[in-house]
Amino acid sequence: MPLTTSELSLMLRSGYTIPTIEAELTTRHFADELDEAKGKQLLKAGATSELLEAIESGKFAVPKEDLEKTRRKMEENDHERALIAEQAKKNESAYQKQLLRQRTQIVKQGPDAIADVAKGNLVHFQNGDLVSVTESDLAEKKIYGLYFSAHWCGPCRKFTPKLVDYYNKIASEHPEFEIIFVSSDKSADAMTTYMREAGMPWPAIEFSKLTNVPSLKKYAGDGIPDLVIVDTSGKVLADSYVRGKYVGPERVLDDLNNILAQDVSPQVAASH
Repeated sequence: MPLTTSELSLMLRSGYTIPTIEAELTTRHFADELDEAKGKQLLKAGATSELLEAIESGKFAVPKEDLEKTRRKMEENDHERALIAEQAKKNESAYQKQLLRQRTQIVKQGPDAIADVAKGNLVHFQNGDLVSVTESDLAEKKIYGLYFSAHWCGPCRKFTPKLVDYYNKIASEHPEFEIIFVSSDKSADAMTTYMREAGMPWPAIEFSKLTNVPSLKKYAGDGIPDLVIVDTSGKVLADSYVRGKYVGPERVLDDLNNILAQDVSPQVAASH
């Protein structure tokens, strides 16, 4: 096959001598149109001005009788490279799906302190209505974000869209993570309105069953919005309150990035 500018540049950078390259060009010829940019590329790689002049003069051009055959061969090569690239893309996609399946096949050690309390008390929006969340929906979770918030709270309404965007971006990559909304609203209607307006994609403790989950509400700080990250044992990994001081939920998202980036949940303690 005729040599291209890229191939010549690679040969020059690899230490091929000019006579060796000229011998290769005499046998294989030169396939490209040598414009100013390609000329500079070859000079930078180590070509001499004499070599460029020889190429420009047509000394190493493909013989006319071979042009069509060469064109077809190069098209075949381009097609083959495209097929290889497409197959590589498919292989990469399959590999990523396999990794995702492996990540979701979580073997839990002992009871899930969060799911065991939340199951039977959760609802989420489906086709515009609040419906119960099945126990299997939490079967693969190992990290939870307990979100204490309310519609009447201005700072909550300001932060919640950021949390929705964050969740939507990472949910597919981190099936081991789930947020649970624990409402501080004054009524079921207010809670439902808040969830609908904010487009909350995560489950919530049903308003009428908030009294059923005192062990979850114990994680709440003195104010909202309050986001607390816990593992299945109930251990706090990140908190909007650190040693009693309110640092806010946005800092928790920064901590959560680090938590999710690790294979094993870190032993990061943040106490109320």
